Amino acid sequence: MVEIAEVQRGLEDVVALESRICFIDGKQGRLIYQGYDIRDLAARSTFEEVAYLLWYGRLPTASQLTDLKTRFGALRSLPHQVCQQLDQLPAEASPMDVLRTTVSALALYEPDETRPGASSIGGAQRLTAVLPTILGEFHRRRRGLPALTPRPELSQAAYLLYAILNREPTELEAKAMDVALILHADHELNASTFAARVTASTLSDLYSAVTSAIGTLKGPLHGGANERVMQLLDEIGSVGRVEEIVHGKLVRHERVMGFGHRVYKVEDPRATILRDWSRRIGEAAGNLHYYELLRKVEEVVHREKGLYPNVDLYSGSVYSLFGIPPDLFTPIFASSRVAGWTAHVLEEYQDLRLIRPTAKYVGQVDLPYVPVAQRS
Repeated sequence: MVEIAEVQRGLEDVVALESRICFIDGKQGRLIYQGYDIRDLAARSTFEEVAYLLWYGRLPTASQLTDLKTRFGALRSLPHQVCQQLDQLPAEASPMDVLRTTVSALALYEPDETRPGASSIGGAQRLTAVLPTILGEFHRRRRGLPALTPRPELSQAAYLLYAILNREPTELEAKAMDVALILHADHELNASTFAARVTASTLSDLYSAVTSAIGTLKGPLHGGANERVMQLLDEIGSVGRVEEIVHGKLVRHERVMGFGHRVYKVEDPRATILRDWSRRIGEAAGNLHYYELLRKVEEVVHREKGLYPNVDLYSGSVYSLFGIPPDLFTPIFASSRVAGWTAHVLEEYQDLRLIRPTAKYVGQVDLPYVPVAQRS
């Protein structure tokens, strides 16, 4: 048998490809999009600017940004046939299943946007513009709310909140969501992005690649951690019970979500930014309950395990204060990460090579074939 190099479980530390899109410095706790530090982008930029940056490798001029915002507004409507399909989906369906199914179906009505190659930038913009509409339309149907009215004048962040909440967000709410979308827009070769690139490497179309990514993000080991953080906070109830419950979970070797990261050895810079926004939104709402619980949970976990928070620890508290249902947290993640997924797909098309790793075979060989009549 041919000897295979040592297996790297989960492909940890395996360098699979070259990319200009995103850089994670795990030792220094830095996240870089196309050369720009995430702290600067979160403080000074918008999600629309970041999407443009991820796709084109540079920040837009004022006119380019205006054009992109106009295009997003024009691309938010769903084809009539897709709306009919949404009407037929069960109200109790998982929103991630709805998102995956609807993105796949959408490709049937937009054949010109699905072809691989440079022209797929149109599909990238279309998917980024329309994911909030898919979420909003499904959520409104299951809640008996009015159908979604197009609001092309709203930013992506404000439109996402409007689509889900059926109300105009405040300026502070829209800014907080804008920051959250920026922070989740890309994160190098995470599982869903890698899935998208594997699909694209076969020369499949953009919509198939994004469908693969959504299906991967649905898995609870990738998406959904912020939802489980909120479940923990509801279980704890009050700051006085944090020590007992969290310590008990750690003693029983149960995982406390929102801590640790495969790449970061220090605090995730996205957690640092979202911690501040959790406090600001809590103060604006006159409700610091979640923020105070999370600060205490942080204290206990770091003291007992030396773990730092990641992006999932605080994002759910912000969404909950907006009034967003927990089962929409991961679809909101997708509404942001689609910009990164599509940027990686476009990059894959430019330097195409089929992604095909090797497995170390550990089964038997040279077994004699036994005719079916002789098998016991």
